Amino acid sequence: MARLTLYSTPGSCAVAAHVALELVAADYEAVQLDFSKNEQRAATFLRINPKGRVPALVTEHGVLTETPAVLLFIAESHPTRGMTALHNLWERAKACEFNSYMGSTVHVNYAHKTRPYRWADDEAAQAAMRAKAPRNFAECFALIEREMLRGPWVLGEQLSVCDAYLFTIAQWLPSAGVDIAAYPKVNRAVRALQEMPAVERVMAAYRAMPAAAIIPERVQQ
Repeated sequence: MARLTLYSTPGSCAVAAHVALELVAADYEAVQLDFSKNEQRAATFLRINPKGRVPALVTEHGVLTETPAVLLFIAESHPTRGMTALHNLWERAKACEFNSYMGSTVHVNYAHKTRPYRWADDEAAQAAMRAKAPRNFAECFALIEREMLRGPWVLGEQLSVCDAYLFTIAQWLPSAGVDIAAYPKVNRAVRALQEMPAVERVMAAYRAMPAAAIIPERVQQ
C-alpha cells in the first residue's frame, strides 16, 4: 500500500483517524492544518477536500472524507496490526452503527453548543441550542455507557477503530460541562488508550502546535 496522508487539526474529530493510523502502525504522513488561519479554506486544501473540513485521507485510490469512512478504510486496509479487522459482516455492521452514531448524533449535539450558527441566525435560537447541548451530549454518553460499549472496548474484547473515535469525542466532555466520571466504562476505555504509547505520540504532536491552531469556536468548519 502506498503511503497515506492525513489532513487533521487539533481538537477535531480527525484526531480519531490519526489515533487509528498510529495504532495500526500505518505508513502515513500527518498534515496539520491551522484553522485559526483558515487553512482549511485555502484553495490548495479545497482541491483535496471541497468540503473544507477534516479529516481528509489521501490514498492511492483517491481522497476519503468523513470519519466513519476513513476509520473503516484504516481498519480494512491494516487487518493484522493490533485492532480487529472488521472482516466479519456483523462486526463491520456494528462498527458502522457505532461510528455513524458518533458522527451523526454525538458530534452534532456537541456542535450545537460550539457552532449553533450552522443551524440558526437568530441569536435567541443559538442561545437555546447552546443551553440544551450539554444535556443532549450527556445523554449520548449515557447511552454509550449503558448499551453500546460492550467492554472493555466498544466491540468487546478487541480494540477497534471505534475506540479511537470514542476516545476523540470523549475529549470534548469537559468543554461541554460533562464529567466523564459519570461514565465508568467510557472513562476506563479512554484512560487505557491514553496510556498507550501510540496514542501519546499523537496527542504530543497536537500539543506541540501553537495554542491558536486549535479550532476557534467561530471558525467555520
